[in-house]
Amino acid sequence: MTSSDELQPNRSRRLWWLVAFIVVLFAIYSAGWFYLANKVQSEADTAVETLKSQGIVAGCSNLAVSGYPLSFVISCDTLGYQDDARNIAASAGTFSAVAQITQPLSPVADLRGPLRTSIPGMLPLWIDWETLQAKAKLSWPLPRHITLEANGLSGQTDPTDDTDPVELFYARTATGQLRPNGTDVNYVGSFTDLEIDANAIGGRVLPALDGSGDVTLKNGLTLLETEAKSLRGQSIYIAQLGLSSGTAHISVAGTVSVDAEGLIDADLTIWLKDPKAVAAILGTAIPEQKSQIEQGFAGLAMLGNEPSLPLKIVKSKASIGFIPLGRIKPVQ
Repeated sequence: MTSSDELQPNRSRRLWWLVAFIVVLFAIYSAGWFYLANKVQSEADTAVETLKSQGIVAGCSNLAVSGYPLSFVISCDTLGYQDDARNIAASAGTFSAVAQITQPLSPVADLRGPLRTSIPGMLPLWIDWETLQAKAKLSWPLPRHITLEANGLSGQTDPTDDTDPVELFYARTATGQLRPNGTDVNYVGSFTDLEIDANAIGGRVLPALDGSGDVTLKNGLTLLETEAKSLRGQSIYIAQLGLSSGTAHISVAGTVSVDAEGLIDADLTIWLKDPKAVAAILGTAIPEQKSQIEQGFAGLAMLGNEPSLPLKIVKSKASIGFIPLGRIKPVQ
């Protein structure tokens, strides 16, 4: 018997062992996939029943789990939430969340509008969008980040049979990301071409605005866990908050805190770019103060095209430099 004849059976056995190993792995994966699918269904039913016992009606209608074997998809026709005790209600359209087998810890969710809300003290709202997508990077015990991305985002009062809706705003794009940082929660977001309807702000006129922000809520994770309902005793760090339109730009950075009595303390810096352009926008938006705005910003323009100003608030008394601005009402 030649050496090649001896190797042939060994190769065949190895191939069969490899095939058997793959089959076993696939069987284990399949069992795990269907176990997780059933778990999602049962956990959703349990959550709905738990809320129902508290007088809250919530659900994901026609919940379905699909995508086997290459992905894991959770979908439903509509989302709904109604709490009669608090008189709060919200609903939205089709929901779909997908996790690919190659990236199981990076699910992507899509939600179709409109989002309709009813909250005490506010007009019923109708928020809609062209696309709205949520992305997450899962980890333990908390996600690394959760990101929302919207295109064609608009808002209006919810139309009813006896009233015409009031247009509120439209933004070409809007993004926001939440991520834990130790015990803090950081938010980074931006929007482009935000148009605020004049009827929503008393007939005042604003140009299309771009904005961005980077803010950290101190001890934010504890606040979320305890469902704190007040800002008293809390503080935030503003790395940057900015608004711009054309050459006009205004931004602020610093720290803000609220004490136990609701009084605000802040140490902020305001930066302006092209003060004359900023003054023109504010003068159009606040015509009754146009003369004072133009005079004040004319002085700022003497400091250059990109001046900065210190804004301090001590026990809710605000001032810019040595100029007092007045007192802010205590925060609830």
